Amino acid sequence: MASLEELQARLGRVWSMNQPGRTEEHVVVELPSFSLAPSMMAHYRTRLVPLEHRYLVAMLQLAGIPGCELVFVTSAHPGERVLDYYAGFLPEQLRHSVRSRMHVVVVPCIEPLPVAVALLQRPEALEQITAIVADLPAMIEPWNVTAAEVAVAERLGLPINGTAPGLWSLGFKSAARRVFHETGVPTPVGQEDVHDLADVARAVRRIRRAHPGARGVVVKHDNSGAGDGNLVIDLRDAKGNEVPRAALRGYIARVMPDWYRVDLAAGGVVEELVSGSSFASPSAQVDISPEGAVVVLSTHEQVLSGERGQVYTGCRFPAEPAYAAVLARHAQAVGERLAQEGARGRLGVDFVAVRRRRQWDVFAIEVNLRRGGTTHPFTVLRSLVPGRYDVEAGVWVATADGTARFYSATDNMLDPAWRALDPAAAIDAVCSAGLTFDPASGTGVVLHMLSDLAVHGRCGLTAIGVTPGDAERLAEQTRLALDAVSRQRVASGLS
Repeated sequence: MASLEELQARLGRVWSMNQPGRTEEHVVVELPSFSLAPSMMAHYRTRLVPLEHRYLVAMLQLAGIPGCELVFVTSAHPGERVLDYYAGFLPEQLRHSVRSRMHVVVVPCIEPLPVAVALLQRPEALEQITAIVADLPAMIEPWNVTAAEVAVAERLGLPINGTAPGLWSLGFKSAARRVFHETGVPTPVGQEDVHDLADVARAVRRIRRAHPGARGVVVKHDNSGAGDGNLVIDLRDAKGNEVPRAALRGYIARVMPDWYRVDLAAGGVVEELVSGSSFASPSAQVDISPEGAVVVLSTHEQVLSGERGQVYTGCRFPAEPAYAAVLARHAQAVGERLAQEGARGRLGVDFVAVRRRRQWDVFAIEVNLRRGGTTHPFTVLRSLVPGRYDVEAGVWVATADGTARFYSATDNMLDPAWRALDPAAAIDAVCSAGLTFDPASGTGVVLHMLSDLAVHGRCGLTAIGVTPGDAERLAEQTRLALDAVSRQRVASGLS
């Protein structure tokens, strides 16, 4: 087998073929493998298949790249109705071609395994992919790149469009803070490379010295994502009284769960919990080409939930005009620095933005050397409304007529009653309500994660509008449409 380094020498050629308008025959293997820490795998075990299915929207790109064959590797087949649904958004004359170039390879998993690990245990699935690729140029598009994804690449003899595992620590929280310092990108007062309670207590004391009025801190595991490794620690009680210095370590010990301390031993950071009269959690999405060229693709406002607002649930595109261009400039600087280190493929930079008096201050807080929750909604937009992201104006400009587009997207539209719905019923409900994406207007709703309806009563969507309010309205009307059809099915005994 060729080594990863040898395989990566082929990446540039295939990557250049996989651009809109190119007609050369090639294959992309979509590998949405969630290679996470065991505790996170256990947490997400019932959601792994729906999370994989978020990236089925990659199928929409086939209309603009006629030479591409797409192999989608997943733990469970999404169903022909779902594939037909996505093909239905494309011009009628292209639908048959797109469906014929969309290949689903199923790798069943009994245990909650990353699909890359399961694939390595299924020689017949590897052979199926090899047969589809044949002698065509091909590459792997991963969610992230760990030893398992590298092993798949070497077994298949294909390059992989992502950052090699040897550089994975560049995306850890501690490493990200160092990159921010090196590039002059603002980041909250804090401390990297913390491993235990004593380190956390020292970091908190340092933050207090720098900002005596700090109300709290966030402790973050180095290798975590979507806010699942974040722990908020208040430094003042409800009356505004500070935790005394002498009692600080004992207080931290009481509020930090044992399991959290175990994972913290691998490393983490402590940062001031930034606050202001208004607060936002924007992000920027960046691509690094095989040659190291950096392009800022988009900015977003992240929608966070959870007890302390640390868990990602959705996004709005683009970020607020007041600071969207600033996000792009910071993300460009971070991307260029990481490209120098060898990072490639997709990455995201997360920020916090706070308004103090009339000014917004922006602070970078982490780097994700992988795809994320903003990847698939952006794929929907640029596939269905071709155009470009104007980084200075902070807006998507449609090629067809120069008008702007906005979207509201989520992976967490949830109601346990919706377990009565199957994907076809959800699709039909949105269509009957007149909300389905309309190619003529370039607006409307695209559903995803439909396989999670039966499990949790959950699905996701991208709602594209001509104004931010229009996008939000479409998303809310979709929720109402699903509620209505769910009630009808229960009343008629179809649940």
